[in-house]
Amino acid sequence: MIYLDYSANMPADPEVLEAFCTAERAFIGNANSNHVAGQQARSEMERAVQAIAARMGALPEEVILTSGASEANNLAIKGIARASRHVGRHIISTPLEHASVSGALTALQEQGWEIDLLDIRRDGTVDVEQLRTLLRKDTVLVAVGWVDSELGTVQPVPEIASLLKAFPQCRLHVDATQAVGKIPLSFEGVDTLSFAPHKFGGLNGSGVLLKRRGLVLEPLIHGGASTTIYRSGTPAVGLAVAAARALELALENLEDRRAVVQAHNDRLRAALSAYPKLRINSPAGAVPHILNLSVEGVRGAAAQRALSARGVCVSVKSACSVENTPSRAVYAVSHDRKNALNSWRISLSHRTTAAELDAFLSIFDECYREGFSCPGN
Repeated sequence: MIYLDYSANMPADPEVLEAFCTAERAFIGNANSNHVAGQQARSEMERAVQAIAARMGALPEEVILTSGASEANNLAIKGIARASRHVGRHIISTPLEHASVSGALTALQEQGWEIDLLDIRRDGTVDVEQLRTLLRKDTVLVAVGWVDSELGTVQPVPEIASLLKAFPQCRLHVDATQAVGKIPLSFEGVDTLSFAPHKFGGLNGSGVLLKRRGLVLEPLIHGGASTTIYRSGTPAVGLAVAAARALELALENLEDRRAVVQAHNDRLRAALSAYPKLRINSPAGAVPHILNLSVEGVRGAAAQRALSARGVCVSVKSACSVENTPSRAVYAVSHDRKNALNSWRISLSHRTTAAELDAFLSIFDECYREGFSCPGN
């Protein structure tokens, strides 16, 4: 098997698994309990949260642990909107957002919130000047992904954060799920920021929301005590420890890992550019981990099936997207519906090997020459 879908999920790092298992064995109490086992679990939970906060330039009280980035995005977007409904019901976002962002916005729209989507420029970035014109006194939220999951486009988050300083009633939520561990970033100027450790070697079922101190959210989950009033539930000590370890490994090795992935991306771009019917949709300034492609006359789903039948794992749009619909991100930059329907994504990692790329290019050549038919058809 040749795995080229790391932006959907990266296998857990052995050191992360070891940290998780060690914590699960050592801290058996409920961190909400007052007995000695509970106190030990609580102490370890606090240590993990402090480590995550330090790595992200946040305070420990600004860390909310969730079940994943989808929950984190929903908590931030719905929580800010509902807590700010006395100020206004206007939200600005983009057509590039992950389903957990766009879905949350659609739910709010059905409840009376007004949603404006920014135009996307040819390089895949949002039009900041248009954002300036759309901002109003009743705008309570701007939601933007730092790195697009389909194209790999990097959005100008610091510029957006600077613009919003003139609108103190408006909050900035950033989905950094495809950015953490891939590019240098900062929590400065951002009100809420979400990410999921399984994108950089952590465990599935774990997510993080950073929430600026003093910002009030309406919780999604009400009930039992936890590490924060904003997310009830029994604290998962092992997952917190694993998240802290995965984040540590990803950020300490960010530049080395990025250099490896950049070399892989450069090689693929050079090799695939030789095919006249192939179009590279990811802009030159995208993160090297994501390379979005389309082949004229071949639906993305058909390309995925043909490659999968030969042992190659790629993605059509993001893993959480609806099937048989055009990529909103690719359509936004190309304005070509057929091209958006034909698009698919390779996503790379520092774990990707030269031998895997050799094999992929050979298989791709075979698929291209045979019109991406599946073996036996």
